[in-house]
Amino acid sequence: MMAAVEAYLALRRTAGFAMSNAEYLLRSFARFAAARGERHVRVTTLVDWASQGPSVAQRHVRYQAVCKFARQVRLEDPGHELPPPNYFGYKKTRRIPHIYSPAEVGRLMLAASRLTPRGTLRPRTYATLIGLLAATGMRVSEALGLRLGDVTSEGLLIRKTKFQKTRLVPLHDTALVALQSYLEQRLRMHPEGDHIFVGSNGQPLTYRAVYPVFGTVLKAAGVQGSQGHRSRLHELRHTFAVRALESAPAGRQRIGQHMVALATYLGHVNIDATYWYLQTTAELLADIAAAGERFFTGEQP
Repeated sequence: MMAAVEAYLALRRTAGFAMSNAEYLLRSFARFAAARGERHVRVTTLVDWASQGPSVAQRHVRYQAVCKFARQVRLEDPGHELPPPNYFGYKKTRRIPHIYSPAEVGRLMLAASRLTPRGTLRPRTYATLIGLLAATGMRVSEALGLRLGDVTSEGLLIRKTKFQKTRLVPLHDTALVALQSYLEQRLRMHPEGDHIFVGSNGQPLTYRAVYPVFGTVLKAAGVQGSQGHRSRLHELRHTFAVRALESAPAGRQRIGQHMVALATYLGHVNIDATYWYLQTTAELLADIAAAGERFFTGEQP
């Protein structure tokens, strides 16, 4: 079975998928099946292997990885069994994100600008990173992956990242001025390398380094999360999306068009991911509820 796994991984990578987690899981399953003397996918073996996951969510991920593999290889070899979908009954839930107010974003940037050690690039780096995320709605990984050549006269070029998409993100004039000002200081203090955001050693800034620093900034800014959870850096992206929906033009058809445009701008591969933001857009939710009520009562819009 290992040969079939390697062929499947190669095919998926050719199509542009990273397959890093799937590679680990599928190879683990193939070894587990081989230890039982099996060369084909068997549902009972899959369930036994997936059940080794410590949580329902992890068992589901393990199970689904092999399901996708089985559907593909069964086209060439019907000896593989086709596992039933969602065997563990897992249903994904998403935490309602904290939506930052403009005042909170300002406090975060101010707190970042006061980071120590003073006189280094560090305070300016984090203040600029937070401001850029709030102004563009980029993923954190996209911002940290930016290179000097990605800053163009038309905006920021976001190269192939999640879902292998490349897109252009326009920048407001104020955001562009702030970014250019930071870059001048960045190149003066750390002229080496071409990553926009770098650490104190001049090397590309990593999320592992950013995560604890953002926690420090949150505490200094006095920003509290929603429902007892700590606010997250990624929620600046959620905030951007919600504010964009709240400013959508009037008219149901135009709002639908705005949703499609937002999905493209954010780099979503499926518009369902964009519609999820409606959960935290109270004004549009109220409008949708009112429209649904009119429909079921037969009222004219």
